[in-house]
Amino acid sequence: MPGPLLSLTWTDHVTGRQGFLVVDRLVRGVASGGLRMRPGCTLDEVTGLARGMTLKEALHYDPAGRYVPLGGAKGGIDCDPRDPEAYPLLVRYLRAMRPYVESVWTTGEDLGLSQDLVDRAAAEAGLVSSIQAVYPLLDDEAEARRRLARAFAVEVDGIGLDELAGGCGVAEATLTALDRAGVPRAGTRVSLQGLGTMGGATARFLARAGLRIVAVADLKGTIANPGGLDVEALLAARDAHGTVDRSALRPGDLELPGDAWLSADAEVLVPAAVSYAVDAGNQQYVTARWIVEAANMPVRPEAELLLARRGVTVLPDVVVNSGTNAWWWWTLFGDIGPDAEEAFAHTRRSMRALVERMLGRAHAEGTTPRAAAHAIAADRLPVIAERYGCYR
Repeated sequence: MPGPLLSLTWTDHVTGRQGFLVVDRLVRGVASGGLRMRPGCTLDEVTGLARGMTLKEALHYDPAGRYVPLGGAKGGIDCDPRDPEAYPLLVRYLRAMRPYVESVWTTGEDLGLSQDLVDRAAAEAGLVSSIQAVYPLLDDEAEARRRLARAFAVEVDGIGLDELAGGCGVAEATLTALDRAGVPRAGTRVSLQGLGTMGGATARFLARAGLRIVAVADLKGTIANPGGLDVEALLAARDAHGTVDRSALRPGDLELPGDAWLSADAEVLVPAAVSYAVDAGNQQYVTARWIVEAANMPVRPEAELLLARRGVTVLPDVVVNSGTNAWWWWTLFGDIGPDAEEAFAHTRRSMRALVERMLGRAHAEGTTPRAAAHAIAADRLPVIAERYGCYR
């Protein structure tokens, strides 16, 4: 597989910490991918994430749509987002990456960073927007920017539409797998790692679809209740990093170690927090039938092979969490308006069709869903390149 088009390592002159930018490929001269901040972030990690973004963009290609997929990219900073030095470091990183953000790299929130924080730091770094590189591709930039701003202002029961769109996609991927297997939604048990942007929204959609959330892990440990957790109460008790105030727990809610979510008695596991959460060592504790990758790269390849041998199906991140990225572009390019129900309906249709195609191909070819998703993207990339121009 060819290497990325661009790979940069930046060293902060104040703290000595490192940041990374990888552009896997450009389509129409632009690439898309979020910016994460976590301790231990590496160039290899960001490179894998950038490749994943290329695949996510291609998977949502619709020749009839206004949104034309971009290339894939990713940024990363090796720092704990709770560190007092984290925000100034973010500003300095964006200032250093300003030429790329202005011309080729559209970015936004990812692990450890909220969109509000990215927007504030981008402005302080002298940028017009974290997605300004895409503006020349818009038919009516002013209207497109107003539409996206209105969409970001929409809230549903206290949570912003920008957070909910991704969780809606993860939930629909889960529901599609259950429906194909003939498993009733009501009472199907789910355990999640992470109750932040993606995990929290996913928990809400799954609970409202009738599934039972029996465990949720955050930085303080795992909260569990075999009879089902009160998802809305937990969401209301989160801090900005997705950590739940334990005073909100009900009688019967249990406080367990942080890794207890992995071995929870559940049909579905949703790793929605960090990369590399499931490895060859701890995969043996998984008793669930499905792992739904809401986070990026949460299951290591060697663990996925071992899980497959045990009959555990991994629904891959390149499909499962692609709704967040797609929602931004569907809205900006005008495929959908700044309306929650329209956004949810479009996301559900798109995700269900994509997951159905992925699982159908995996079954027909006797391969994993991840291999099937990569094959679907590989089929589409040459078409996109020929029609719109692509650079590696």
